[in-house]
Amino acid sequence: MFETRPIPASAREARSEGHMATRVKQFVIHGVTESGVRFRPSDWAERLAGVMAQFRPPGSAGNHLTYSPYVLPVVIDGVRSVVVDQRLRELEPLAYKFVVDFAHDNHLKTEEREA
Repeated sequence: MFETRPIPASAREARSEGHMATRVKQFVIHGVTESGVRFRPSDWAERLAGVMAQFRPPGSAGNHLTYSPYVLPVVIDGVRSVVVDQRLRELEPLAYKFVVDFAHDNHLKTEEREA
């Protein structure tokens, strides 16, 4: 299991209506396969997050040059990873299914956590 650092509050909060910070369930995709091989290409996390950039909290500005607050590329213990806010499942179930299937189809290590 990976040792993980907390995601900064600014990255994990979807600031759609200025609500107080709450614990958020996250699905983390690590850039390492179940057999321990580092996943390629090296920019896979940024590519995946870029594809998901259109999915944003209702009412938020749709800036196409930023990542969605629901799908963020991060580095955890030197491994490129993607943190998926599970609120995406309610906002857009097919988008959530896409990222979960991506991890499964590529045999990537995953974990669920609260942040």
